Amino acid sequence: MKILVVEDEVAIREGLLDLFVFHGYEVEGAAEGTQGLALAQSGRFDMILLDVMLPGMDGYAICNAIREQDRSQPIIMLTARGSDEEIIHGLSLGADDYVTKPFSVTQLVLRVQAVLRRAHPAQEESDEIRLGDDLTIDTRNLCGQRGAEALNFTRREVEILQYLHANNDRPVAREELLNKVWGYARNLDIETRTVDIHIAKLRRKIEPIPAEPRHLVTIRGAGYRLQSR
Repeated sequence: MKILVVEDEVAIREGLLDLFVFHGYEVEGAAEGTQGLALAQSGRFDMILLDVMLPGMDGYAICNAIREQDRSQPIIMLTARGSDEEIIHGLSLGADDYVTKPFSVTQLVLRVQAVLRRAHPAQEESDEIRLGDDLTIDTRNLCGQRGAEALNFTRREVEILQYLHANNDRPVAREELLNKVWGYARNLDIETRTVDIHIAKLRRKIEPIPAEPRHLVTIRGAGYRLQSR
């Protein structure tokens, strides 16, 4: 598998290239934004590790441009900005996950491996999800229709909906989603708001009133549940 590392700090970039070569990946590096975007849009990489602060073009703009072309490309953002606003912004643009600097290289490798394992959904999962009378989600083509409104989804958003749909007889805990959708081991101690932010993004797309969800509801103390009505 091939990984693209877009990082302007030489020591970090070279360290990450060496790290992933050691773990058996093919890797390539880019030191500035426009070069990183050109490589990312070549379609040659299974994973993109994308720094936020870059010369030429920042990581947010790169992520947004990649998602306009490919909603399935696995992307993990690397950021020294740990504020909720920065993290929410990156995930809202379609990143699969984020890692804040300084980070544990062991945990980064595990998170990359987990995202790559989930890059291709199981074939037996539903191709269509219907919610209410007017919402249909085409999971194969990452799109949907709510009344006259066309919707677009990322691969990660669809995987969340598919898992919740397959288990709609019960609430699904946040930790279970990290394990089953992101592929993170249950014993991997991760401090991340990735699940919560993805749920908020999905509610803005599928709920008539996101602040009063009817389909993607929170069961207090238990997790999330997808209700067809």
